[in-house]
Amino acid sequence: MTTLELPGLLQAFFTDRLLKQRRASMHTVAAYRNAFRLLLRFAADRLRRAPSQLTLAALDAEFLSEFLEHLEGVRGNSVRTRNARLAALHAFFRYVAFTEPAHALHCQRVLAIPSKRFERGNVEFLEDDEVTALFDAPDIGTWIGRRDRALLVVAVQTGLRVSELTALRRKDVALGTGAHVRCFGKGRKLRCTPLRRDVTRVLTAWMRERPPGPEEPVFPSSRGGPITEDAVERRVAKHATSARQRCPSLAAKRVTPHTLRHTAAMQLLRSGVDRSVIALWLGHESIETTQIYLHADLRLKEQALARTVSSELRPGRFRPDDALLAFLDSL
Repeated sequence: MTTLELPGLLQAFFTDRLLKQRRASMHTVAAYRNAFRLLLRFAADRLRRAPSQLTLAALDAEFLSEFLEHLEGVRGNSVRTRNARLAALHAFFRYVAFTEPAHALHCQRVLAIPSKRFERGNVEFLEDDEVTALFDAPDIGTWIGRRDRALLVVAVQTGLRVSELTALRRKDVALGTGAHVRCFGKGRKLRCTPLRRDVTRVLTAWMRERPPGPEEPVFPSSRGGPITEDAVERRVAKHATSARQRCPSLAAKRVTPHTLRHTAAMQLLRSGVDRSVIALWLGHESIETTQIYLHADLRLKEQALARTVSSELRPGRFRPDDALLAFLDSL
């Protein structure tokens, strides 16, 4: 039996394990690909070797831990992103342990690297005036400005993930009566999201500038291919910076493509849309995922408080009548 080196193992992992055996979605493949791109570039820089010359032994638990620290400390990635990269590494080394038993101990050490716990912060979303300022930021006198404005409008109204936005093709957009966009989300779930009339008008005007082919990307790069996720993040950040001049409240917020997705959810929630419908709208696997938006909206909590009736009870604290209970309560 031939023992594969790192390049062969990595290629087999993507072609055999992910694509053939698991039939992983393009989003999963892209996420794992990005993780290994970062790792190979980090390893090439630290070890002074070309990626194709790296060995499996060089990627031990200690080195991979340094890579994860690099993601947080140098690249500024969040703990969630760090854990997502680690999940890709774990998947690969589980595959290696199965196909190359001689490396089982090496893989076991890597698989022992734990995920980090993290605090769940408040969900960041935009208020109506902030959304308006963001929409007005692109210069619609330019081709890129018109593309960016159409992208922002669609993102805020549909709540599509950035990967779903970049994957949109002309054939995925239906305009006119019953206007909607179609996309494959996580878990290969096909969903259709209706478009408001104002969004339809913006998107219709933009589509007139696009070539007629069904496979043409709705939001292309300047070179004609699909715009990348990184490019979308940069464009959103750029326009958010411009919008802060008109809407100062944006200065306290970090605006990302996922912020626009949260904004779409909050607009639906504040309009009285049921959580189960919002979960279907966003493509959530479980309705419990949508629960975070209930916690995020202080306005909903204030409305709930206004409906409550004062109990008129006298304020006071519980006083234990037992010395042992008092001791335990003091801990």
